[in-house]
Amino acid sequence: MALPQKKYYRQRAHSNPIADHCFEYPSHPDQYDWSNLYPILETDEAKEKKVEFLDVGCGYGGLLVTLSPMFPENLMLGLEIRVKVSDYVNDRIQALRSQHKDKYQNIAVLRTNAMKYLPNFFHKGQLQKLFFLYPDPHFKKAKHKWRIINKWLLAEYAYVLAEQGIVYTITDVKDLHEWMVTHFEEHPLFKRMTDEELKYDKIVDKLFDSTEEGQKVTRNNGDKFLAVFKRVPDEFMENNK
Repeated sequence: MALPQKKYYRQRAHSNPIADHCFEYPSHPDQYDWSNLYPILETDEAKEKKVEFLDVGCGYGGLLVTLSPMFPENLMLGLEIRVKVSDYVNDRIQALRSQHKDKYQNIAVLRTNAMKYLPNFFHKGQLQKLFFLYPDPHFKKAKHKWRIINKWLLAEYAYVLAEQGIVYTITDVKDLHEWMVTHFEEHPLFKRMTDEELKYDKIVDKLFDSTEEGQKVTRNNGDKFLAVFKRVPDEFMENNK
């Protein structure tokens, strides 16, 4: 099975996340059949596994493909709102699985709107890694509410992320970088990780050029702004146990 060609899957780069799209979603995470995305879940050895790495706005799936062999025991999922792009990622994964026996079984893509339906798919504290790589900057002030990082959505990200879980962000837009850093630092359940801490994280180096957008920024000699945050315990809950 040949790898798909992007030229057959092109569509507009921007999508209105506030608009009503036709999505199917469960009313509770337990109601979703993940074996449709990960056939390995039908085996006795893997049937209890759950998605732990989530790439929000995964684009053409570069990060998933890069991390899959690095973390073969972890299920990874890409979320993508655009129809043709999510179709491309799915076809790419199917082709890789057919070309490499027993590999790339731990990655999948789901077309949905992360701004609306995350709690429908994921339990509290389920995720270990959360990625926001080169998100749409929505430059106009009137569209800042469309940004994937905002003070309302951070509560949902904190809900689905396990304590000590990590959020990775990177962008080539300085204004958006500062926006994301400000919102994360103002939230009581996130703490920015230091450069010293990140030295030991083998994922960090892969964030710069694993995606198509990152490769485009490199070709254009653009800047890249990285910020990584850790999900910290809720002190209020700890003090009231």
